[in-house]
Amino acid sequence: MRATVTVIPRARTTRVERLEDGTLRIAVTAPPHDGRANAAVIAALAEHFGVPRSRVRILAGRSGRRKVVEVAGV
Repeated sequence: MRATVTVIPRARTTRVERLEDGTLRIAVTAPPHDGRANAAVIAALAEHFGVPRSRVRILAGRSGRRKVVEVAGV
């Protein structure tokens, strides 16, 4: 599955929400520094979909808030 996600770093809690247009909004507590927010996004998506972290990849948007991710096995 491929999806477009919007990331909110430094949030109070980690959560994954599906918006009306089909995109996902992911709030993570990690700051956007040294790849910590990206790692938190991968962990949040893996937990949300019930797959190992190795099955979640960021395909585009590593340095921005909008990303394209791929979750294998969903």
